[in-house]
Amino acid sequence: MTFFLVTSVVKIVVVFTVIMVAVALLTLAERRICAWMQDRLGPNRVGPQGLLQPLADGLKNILKEETMPAEADRLLFLLAPAAAFIPALLTFAVIPFAAPLPTPWGEVPMVVADLPIGFLYILAISSLGVYGIVLAGWSSNSKYALLGGLRASAQMISYEIAMGMSTVAVLLLAGNVTLSQVIATQQAGLFNWNVVTLTLAFLIFLVSAFAETNRLPFDLPEAESELIAGYHAEYSAMKFSMFYIAEYASMVTASALVATLFFGGWDIPFTAWDNVPPWSVWKTLVTLAAFSLKTGFFLFVYIWVRWTLPRFRYDQLMSLGWKVLLPLTLVYLSLLATVIWYLGARLGWSYGETSFTLALLALNAVLVALLLWGLDRGHIVAGSGERGRVGA
Repeated sequence: MTFFLVTSVVKIVVVFTVIMVAVALLTLAERRICAWMQDRLGPNRVGPQGLLQPLADGLKNILKEETMPAEADRLLFLLAPAAAFIPALLTFAVIPFAAPLPTPWGEVPMVVADLPIGFLYILAISSLGVYGIVLAGWSSNSKYALLGGLRASAQMISYEIAMGMSTVAVLLLAGNVTLSQVIATQQAGLFNWNVVTLTLAFLIFLVSAFAETNRLPFDLPEAESELIAGYHAEYSAMKFSMFYIAEYASMVTASALVATLFFGGWDIPFTAWDNVPPWSVWKTLVTLAAFSLKTGFFLFVYIWVRWTLPRFRYDQLMSLGWKVLLPLTLVYLSLLATVIWYLGARLGWSYGETSFTLALLALNAVLVALLLWGLDRGHIVAGSGERGRVGA
């Protein structure tokens, strides 16, 4: 019991410290990558190559004056940033990030809390983040902030349904809601990664993750051209920064979750030695590096998309969530469950066999091709007004 308590406390301190440092450096990375895409330099004055820019920004926000709107609900106004920030950190607690670490006192699983319902925990805790945004909009007693909060609640509820249902496909193959077991089912080989056998579910999950984190092209809750600054228009100093810290922490968690559910987690492709005992410090470090690279790649995708695609109109955003992703997910799950049953019960193929993998790959290839063809027609995502103008 003492060993468990000590290792748990150490993992909590280390993991959340690393996440906070990563969030700070991610703000710098986004500004430098944005500058690279726009053919300019970006932050490069504070420290070598601008590495101390996040520290300067944090110090600036700490020293700025705190403001409180005269008619705001004081208690909720102060609690809202924490309500948005805390769930963004807690969701990372159940994501395995490396192979077990051997110690003289026993093996230490490289996950803060290896819950048997880890995936359900993520869906439950991540859904709480919307309360912070809604409370920020309502407690500010500002019409622009209120509209931003209402947009956020509608958006996150709409895409949370598609995100949750897309992951049911992963559970159909893994047969377990424990994330360590989801990783174990993908470790038989590169072609067992769920991105191969569940490509459409991966695309739906990725799009929904962008919407859940309020990132472009889904940043309607803070659209400055319409709502000034959206739900955090009345916030300043560190309370204002807390919302951005929560956004970047949510990006880290979402990227880690994509890597875990669809890209084998800490599994190293084309190898098997990292998946089986005996465990060693070397295996732990190498698998941690593999997991970090996968997570870092999807963080780059977040930044890449932000500085590439324009913002949706609000009717397009809601149309995509309710008229495209939700029906698509329902149809996909029905087809997938039927195919898995037929391959197993009628043909006798089991998960992990080449024939089983190729069959699922062919199904997903056909569905993705049909989806891209349908979206390319311009009649699904565009709102009804747009279709009327085209018809006229």
